[in-house]
Amino acid sequence: MLERLYVNNFALIDELEVEFGSGLNVLSGETGAGKSIIIGSLSFVLGGKADKDIIKTGCDMTEVSALISVEDGNVIKELEALDSPPDEDNCILIKRTFNTNGKSVCRINGKPATVSMVREISSLLVDIHGQHDHQSLLDPSSHMVMLDRLCGQEIVSELDRLGRLYADYREVSAKLKRIDTSDKDIQYKLELYTYQRDEIDEASLKPGEDEELSERRNVLMNSVKLKELINDCLDCLHRNEGCATDSLGSAIDSLEAISDIDDTQAGTLEALNDAYSIIEDAVKSIRRYEEGMESDPDELDRTEERLQLIYELKNKYGGTIESILAHRDRVSEQIELIENSEALAEEYSARKKELEKDIRAVCSRITDIRKKTALKAEKDIISILKDLSMENTLFSINITPKEGFDEKGADKVEFLISANRGEALKPLSKIASGGEMSRVMLALKNILAEVDNIDTFIFDEIDTGISGRTAQKTAENMLAVSKKHQIICITHLPQIASMADKNFLIEKSTAGERTSTNIIELYGEKVYNELARLIGGAEITKATLEAAKEMKLMTDKLKEN
Repeated sequence: MLERLYVNNFALIDELEVEFGSGLNVLSGETGAGKSIIIGSLSFVLGGKADKDIIKTGCDMTEVSALISVEDGNVIKELEALDSPPDEDNCILIKRTFNTNGKSVCRINGKPATVSMVREISSLLVDIHGQHDHQSLLDPSSHMVMLDRLCGQEIVSELDRLGRLYADYREVSAKLKRIDTSDKDIQYKLELYTYQRDEIDEASLKPGEDEELSERRNVLMNSVKLKELINDCLDCLHRNEGCATDSLGSAIDSLEAISDIDDTQAGTLEALNDAYSIIEDAVKSIRRYEEGMESDPDELDRTEERLQLIYELKNKYGGTIESILAHRDRVSEQIELIENSEALAEEYSARKKELEKDIRAVCSRITDIRKKTALKAEKDIISILKDLSMENTLFSINITPKEGFDEKGADKVEFLISANRGEALKPLSKIASGGEMSRVMLALKNILAEVDNIDTFIFDEIDTGISGRTAQKTAENMLAVSKKHQIICITHLPQIASMADKNFLIEKSTAGERTSTNIIELYGEKVYNELARLIGGAEITKATLEAAKEMKLMTDKLKEN
């Protein structure tokens, strides 16, 4: 849900911040007050096109921020997959700036983002209708998603089954592709792979061996210096007159005599005895180390040769022993494929045919489900469109077979429409009127209300060319959708404005040579005044005010049902 919108230096807006609510939010105002600027700022922050004209005259930069809360678990997972998870409050803050140099900067929860990233993320959260921007309805790739949501659980299980089968099909196809019995160089490849495998096997490599050998080589190359240092250690600790063990032994003898007279030094004596034992252990350890230095004179040469072999294998097959062994596993797999190519090709081909047969069967059931659901959806949408003053409209969900199949089935789905009697059905993108497009979307959202993941719908121009009963039906349809989703709607119709859970007035003011647009939330009597203005025009009379109150009372009762 769009919680808050902040706009700074955008077109005629100096600075404004507005908090929207759940349900139906209605924005109204005089013609020319700047209602389209609010939608423009929303489109901008959600990744729409930008040019220097959007920057308020005399300013260097514009800034728009949108705070959007997310409740749907599936949407949260999709946002996480896009590396843009909501914060701890389950909110996404999208901020976008644009300066007079044409530079656009976007941030999502404080992290830098591209415009395309913002557009992809916002498409999961908000649908704007009326300006042919941000409209999922115009993208044929989204039509199958919408239809499948209407199909409900019946199609979910079939799509899950298809997904598993298709994954197996792709895996088998990949294995089969790696087997080419007609390859003229097959014998050469077999000999090459065999040579590489045998060369690596013969080396008998062990992970980490190169590091151990390097350390051992360093010791062997410094053996003379190490022996000198060992002798120095042993001389100081044990060999020379006055060495550590002799001196410590004399000290222990004296302290034993002291302890016989004064037992308060017993602890010190024990400590000296421990120190003597530690030195003796150190001497033994150094002697063992010295004995280990007495290696055969050829060990250094053998170590160098081994390291050279590992170095050569690294150059051939990878920079580490682990990558060499991984290469060995890969060529072994290739050898097995070549040696058993005919049998494996036959096995994989049979499996592929079996999977294709199963997939075709599942795809057929999916197509049947889609066609059955589409027939009902077409009737429902056409019925709603008639209520919305589009009596001659034909709406069709066109389902045709596509070449091959994938994890979504074997269908192409596209919504087609004929808005006028005698016109052929055409793709929705061919509709010129933003008002017609908005009403089609309203009808579709009405029947999708229970299953649509997008939480916020923004409607502009939806009331173009309608009034009276049609306006009332439009308002009632909007109310129905707003019970499941947040709606933000710009309107000049009192029937729609009276249905609002929150009313906002967009007004333009002039101070000196500067003109500004602002938005104000309306309460109490101010709501009645705005409804009266929408009913009767600029002049609010007692009659129009009474009519406004009566309309609001009636809609409040309708909303309670």
